[in-house]
Amino acid sequence: MNKFENYCTKFVQSIGSKEGAVSPSIVSSASFSYGSPETAEGIFNGSVKKPLYSRMGNPTTAKLESIMAEMDEGIGAVATSSGMGATTLAVMSLLSQGDEIISIGGLFGGTYALFDETLSRFGIKTHFFDVDAFDAIEKAINDNTKIIFLESVGNPNMRLPDIKRIASIADKYDVALIVDNTITPLSVSPLALGADITVYSTTKIISGNSSALGGCVVFRAIRENADKFKTQRYPFLQKFIKNAGKTALIPNAKKRALRDLGMSANAHASYQTLLGLETLALRLPRIVKSVETVALELAKHGIAVNHPCIQSHPHHARYKEDFQYGCGTLLTIDMQSKEHAYDFLRKTKIATITANIGDSRTLALHMASTIYSDFDEKTREFLGITDGLIRISIGLENPVEIINDFIQATK
Repeated sequence: MNKFENYCTKFVQSIGSKEGAVSPSIVSSASFSYGSPETAEGIFNGSVKKPLYSRMGNPTTAKLESIMAEMDEGIGAVATSSGMGATTLAVMSLLSQGDEIISIGGLFGGTYALFDETLSRFGIKTHFFDVDAFDAIEKAINDNTKIIFLESVGNPNMRLPDIKRIASIADKYDVALIVDNTITPLSVSPLALGADITVYSTTKIISGNSSALGGCVVFRAIRENADKFKTQRYPFLQKFIKNAGKTALIPNAKKRALRDLGMSANAHASYQTLLGLETLALRLPRIVKSVETVALELAKHGIAVNHPCIQSHPHHARYKEDFQYGCGTLLTIDMQSKEHAYDFLRKTKIATITANIGDSRTLALHMASTIYSDFDEKTREFLGITDGLIRISIGLENPVEIINDFIQATK
């Protein structure tokens, strides 16, 4: 039984109930009654495990968090209002003024803007490196480095990181490794490969149908013996480790980010995400197979396709060795110019033009004129954004029909 089939059982059995309402319940209350002042005190100090206030957690959202944590073999999770909310919560829970981030590989435009523009306004510096610049990455680590951040698959440059090797560098210098696993839930298991935290935009393939905006951060357990979070690099964590033990990263994230920045998940969105999660293990393998089929066939027709399944891709060997369950829903095609890209998008009958990815439908977007339109030429070059680049997210449609549609759209 492969891992996708195994998760079909896990998700359906975990999300549905055997008694009472089968579908998850939506707890649509912003606040909760404590009943007594003693209980209120216990809830606030953490000794009583009951809902405090929906900004800090909600029963519907808690169910989603427990399943996401189990999916990634983490100690726990915090769901958020969006994928960018998840990234912001994860990084801000570990950062202060004067700290530094090492960001590796291609980056979603919103994440790049957060690191390069927004966090720099608050005295936090980010160093950006190519996915294979291992020596430069190691040399850039200093006493102020708090986070190494990477995407499991570069969005949209489709470059693949060596997560194990980067994790070994992070461990060598006791630096937290955060992996954005939005594109590859189930396919890649970052915590098992050495990451400390994974982040998701659950809006994408996890919910799968553009109906629910959301995000999630999954944390590993604090180890009893030597642990990088017990070092002087993270002195603020010591009180949380003392009070919460192996779950310390969760109250740290809630009190240093969620409480004050308020990127809280909505109960209705959490419910919709749970419904999408039930079928993730069915949808993802079909789409992964379709992505390869489409990419290889388009390449045969002379279309400039970028996907690691193509033998000429610089990370083809890494794809075959480390990404045996695929690398998500994405591929890109380069139409060489904005005009030709626009012509393709006008002609395609299957692709929906939108900024989302990981949908049940095939989606497409011209990168340079949309998400990356505010970026300068040097930054676009680093991120792999050319004038004719179109990002494609393959959906559940018949791959033969997608191929035929795309071929006619290139003529």
